[in-house]
Amino acid sequence: MRLLMVPALGVLACAAASARAEEAPPVEVEALTVWGRALDVIGTAHSGSEGVVGYEDLQNRPLMRVGEMVENVPGLIATQHSGTGKANQYFLRGFNLDHGTDLAVSVDGAPVNMRTHAHGQGYLDLNFIIPELVERIEYRKGPYAVEAGDFSAAGAIAMRTYDRPPADFAQVTGGAFGYGRALVAGGLEAGGGDVLLGLEGTVSNGPWVLDEDLKKLNLLAKFTRPAGAGTVRVSLSGYRADWTATDQVPLRAIQSGLIPRTGYIDPDLGGRSRRWALTAGYEADDVSASAYVIRSRFRLTSNFTYQLEDPDNGDEFQQDEHRTVYGATARKAWRTTVAGVPTTLRAGVEGRYDDIGEIGLYRSVGGRATTAVREDAVDEYSLGGFVEAELALTPTLRAIVGLRADAYGYDVEAGVAANSGDGSDALAAPKIALAWRVAEPLELYANYGVSFHSNDVRGATIRVDPVTGDPAARVGVLSRARGAELGARYEHGDLNLSLVGFWLDLGSELVFVGDAGGTEPNAASRRFGAELSAFWHANDRVTFDVSGAYTQARLRGVGAEDRIPQSVSVVAAAGVSARLTDALSASLRVRQLGKAPLIEDGSVFSEPTTLVSLGAYYTLGRLRLGVDVYNLLDSKDADITYFYASRLAGEAQGVPDIHLHPVEPRQVRASLRVKF
Repeated sequence: MRLLMVPALGVLACAAASARAEEAPPVEVEALTVWGRALDVIGTAHSGSEGVVGYEDLQNRPLMRVGEMVENVPGLIATQHSGTGKANQYFLRGFNLDHGTDLAVSVDGAPVNMRTHAHGQGYLDLNFIIPELVERIEYRKGPYAVEAGDFSAAGAIAMRTYDRPPADFAQVTGGAFGYGRALVAGGLEAGGGDVLLGLEGTVSNGPWVLDEDLKKLNLLAKFTRPAGAGTVRVSLSGYRADWTATDQVPLRAIQSGLIPRTGYIDPDLGGRSRRWALTAGYEADDVSASAYVIRSRFRLTSNFTYQLEDPDNGDEFQQDEHRTVYGATARKAWRTTVAGVPTTLRAGVEGRYDDIGEIGLYRSVGGRATTAVREDAVDEYSLGGFVEAELALTPTLRAIVGLRADAYGYDVEAGVAANSGDGSDALAAPKIALAWRVAEPLELYANYGVSFHSNDVRGATIRVDPVTGDPAARVGVLSRARGAELGARYEHGDLNLSLVGFWLDLGSELVFVGDAGGTEPNAASRRFGAELSAFWHANDRVTFDVSGAYTQARLRGVGAEDRIPQSVSVVAAAGVSARLTDALSASLRVRQLGKAPLIEDGSVFSEPTTLVSLGAYYTLGRLRLGVDVYNLLDSKDADITYFYASRLAGEAQGVPDIHLHPVEPRQVRASLRVKF
């Protein structure tokens, strides 16, 4: 891959530099620093838990992995229990969102979550993103936004890439454990508009005894030009990754000396991922429309229980799928009056079709599939629409009422004929909010809303267990979520504060099942919680941010054993960014993932995890030298922890035990960026 990267990087760099050379001499203008979290949203926000992160917020921030981009959202944590190429685990509002079940993410208008995915429902893999090319992140928590549909019960995030980067540059990064990364990005004028080009390549062995051997390549090409009263954008992104994985390991294997903390049990785990996406859209003040085509392939080999089910060949299994996703959205806004009240009306429609040509689960030995457990083909399609009215009841009081409706259809062609079938499901989701500006810097909010997540549609057609042949229970396709929130937002000068209290009910909780290596629909659940976030631009050189969240999460209707495994009760994060001199800046960040019950009776808990990272960046003319230190205090905490039964070689039977994936040890990465 390195041999392929060198000429490609050179071509992009030369093209960008050449385009700049032909332009007129630059005009010196005063630099303007924009902090997304400092933007005033009082008077426009619909809740106390929505916000914007971007611009300077995303600069000079140490990121060990791409998934940590979402940690810009207050109260949201991303961890990993497997290889770098796999989607992260996400924690928000007392959820272990697994790989994305109740967190909806879109990039440039195209959804990222994958329905009926081979590894996990709502699979949310962000590894195709080039962090330096993300301009802003808009987030909304809770089920209150009519624009957010599937997977949005806990929250929804919309990322937008630059139309043209602030500067053309090339960057190389090197660090511990064989880490290497090269990135080139630039913009030029063509076709009456702007072109963005970015190419990134990454290799890494990781700190594991078993080399991760990660090889990752990302591409982004984007064209933007004015069209009438709006803007047209067309983008193409490509991503491929191959890796060897060190999954979570049993605590007893570490304590007995069988393996070190960064060791492995099965050497044949890992995966490969491919993704191509073409998106096109038009955006103006009162209308927008977009369409996308996403092509993806995925293969993952895992083994969580080792020799529990099959002492001779082991419990290794492989998941494989390929799909093409087609979709489109259109939205329109009108300003009018209703009964003399100034009103903004919004309406939208969206459709999506997942053509999953192959989705399979296989037993495997030595990383190679042997026998099929399930082999299916799935067609899944949906149509959703919404209407919303925002009424200015008084100069300081707004009411927002909306309704969203979604209909799903599916056709499953299963390897076991009895599990084939088709069907449909539909759901209506009302929303209502009040926003009262009680004083110039203070606004209060009250919200109620309904949302949902879809379930794997193979669970809606199943009749017999493909392994045992026993009758199998079906699950509904759409699982409803209802929630409410009271919030307050204070914005004065360079200080922004937000405080909310929320309640959320889910019709079906997805709970990790260790002996199956996946999730299954379980009992309904209820969550109560509170969140606080603050951003302070202390002066021209220093900014502080802090956030904290507490959630109590319980299953409903199950008696005393009502704890939700991995439902973290406390999440906290804080950071400071400082421009120490005109040339030198630094960023220090700390975040904590609190303890969580690991089984329903609450008898086993995980330990809290605290991580500190430091970054320092020095600019000299067109050169920028960066040094990032991850896990500065060399914490020995766990990135994620589970409790289930597994069986190691030599053990007579399964042993219930804690299984953990350790945080990566302290490591340093240095980068050099050159502006063209």
